[in-house]
Amino acid sequence: MKACLRPLAIAVVLTAMTSATGVHAFSDDLKRDLDAIGAPIRPAPVDPAIAHALQQISPQQVQHTIETLVSFHTRNTLSSMTRDLPAGQGVSAAADWIESELKRYSADCSGCLEVRRDTFTESPQGRVPQPTTITNVYAILRGSDPSQAKRMYLVTGHYDSRNTDVLDTHGFAPGANDDSSGVAVSLECARVLSRLKPRATIIFAAVAGEEQGLNGSRHLAKLAKSEGWQLEGVLNNDIVGGNTTPGDTLQNKSLVRVFSESIPAPATPEQARLIQGLGYESDSSSRELARMILDLSTTYHGIGNARKSSSGSAYFRPVLEFRRDRFLRGGDHTSFNQEGFPAVRFTEWREDFNHQHQNVRTENGIEYGDLLKFVDFQYVAHVAALNAATLATLAYAPPAPENVRVVTKDLDNNTTLHWIGSDAPSGTKYEIVWRELTAPTWQFSTNKGINPSNQAPGEYAVTLPISKDNVIFGVRAVDAEGHRSPAVAPMPER
Repeated sequence: MKACLRPLAIAVVLTAMTSATGVHAFSDDLKRDLDAIGAPIRPAPVDPAIAHALQQISPQQVQHTIETLVSFHTRNTLSSMTRDLPAGQGVSAAADWIESELKRYSADCSGCLEVRRDTFTESPQGRVPQPTTITNVYAILRGSDPSQAKRMYLVTGHYDSRNTDVLDTHGFAPGANDDSSGVAVSLECARVLSRLKPRATIIFAAVAGEEQGLNGSRHLAKLAKSEGWQLEGVLNNDIVGGNTTPGDTLQNKSLVRVFSESIPAPATPEQARLIQGLGYESDSSSRELARMILDLSTTYHGIGNARKSSSGSAYFRPVLEFRRDRFLRGGDHTSFNQEGFPAVRFTEWREDFNHQHQNVRTENGIEYGDLLKFVDFQYVAHVAALNAATLATLAYAPPAPENVRVVTKDLDNNTTLHWIGSDAPSGTKYEIVWRELTAPTWQFSTNKGINPSNQAPGEYAVTLPISKDNVIFGVRAVDAEGHRSPAVAPMPER
């Protein structure tokens, strides 16, 4: 993976050096004294324990999970209130099975998972015509470091399904891709990561009510807020089955989209104006989480189920989509965004809408319905590996720096940054990253010249000979093993 990405890093530098814009002077400075200022971003080192966990992710286990969820005939959220379904059908039976799977994983790791049900009654509204019982099922892997366990990361998919009529509680609604595939990702992450002992806490969830209006995730997000969860990242997997429609030549099994919001959902008008004035529309905590996913895809490239795509034509990788979600659609990550938590959505590269929200049937030679045969289990395993690598790295990494500021009291061509490293484990170091204003991802980094500040305990400072007007800076924490936190963009300080 690293060898494959090295030419890309070099290309970034060469592109900057040959630019006809004002960036050219900056690149000449970098060329003359690269070691004194910074170096091209490089992939983080591989953690052997995480790599081993990724190798345990199984397409066969993914298939078993999806087949079992499809076997419940319908998982329509409203079926929890239906009393005439045959035994073993409906959303409640599916919830029971998911809970049993998580408990089985917990038994395999000597009770390391706390398996819980978040059950509530949704009042009539929109697509919920009567008071309806909704259950979210989740398992908590507590962090092994008491000082870091309060930090939490969550992965989820929605286990409810639907057909054409969202109120139909009896019709066959297999929901193989939408969203048994996402639940399979969450369960696989639980199965393989429960064998690790990360410093921070990881939560593996399966929510209901998504098709009725994000009801389950909204309740879980509000629960997290009310209980004071320090939720620092949410990975939502929805329609990650690698749709396989015969004759679709535009599908790309080597790509998965990662959607992320720009302006944080709960931002006040004043905060939104500040973000726009600084040019930070692409530096929300959700977007930094997305960049972290891309970064880790380079680190674990070629390991376990992060190997070549199921078609064998290209390496599997994420594509950052700088918008909250697709047109006319929504997802459970938005529920967490609305409560102020960083959250992103994983979705396959090219959806087939004949296989979503459709009654199972054949018309004019076209097959409709979200059937098992259109799911690529190897593709889902790739997505699970990317999720698992991200969750594990974040849970091992030190906390991101706090109160990151850029000094703006003087007109000069240098940049001075301050930040606080509170609650950071021993051995934590910090790294400055930056990118050109037009670049989507971090390009350069340095850890030189960083010194403790005299202004406050745990405060650090650095001054770089780079104009803050020409680039966007970030600061991230790094431990001795190379686990990195997401970067934090600085706020101006006079």
